Amino acid sequence: MGYRTSMQIVADVLTATQESGVDGIKTTSLLTKANLSHTRLAKFIENLSGAGLINRIEFDGKNTFVITTKGKQYLESYAKFAGIAESFGLDM
Repeated sequence: MGYRTSMQIVADVLTATQESGVDGIKTTSLLTKANLSHTRLAKFIENLSGAGLINRIEFDGKNTFVITTKGKQYLESYAKFAGIAESFGLDM
């Protein structure tokens, strides 16, 4: 597998966040599951929270991330689009 596109990374971050459920996911777990450096993750988190796809909850100086309804809708749309692209023989 080659490099991931930004769309694939966004989907990976959102999927990891969604799989953590209502309790959310902590930064360290998200780094591991999304396979990103802290610097890259911080940029994606800023974009995703700015777009309303995830919420950042800070407690005792630690961040937890929870996917929003809008984030779930994005993931569903991404999965449909990826499926369509794949049916035409395109790599996402």
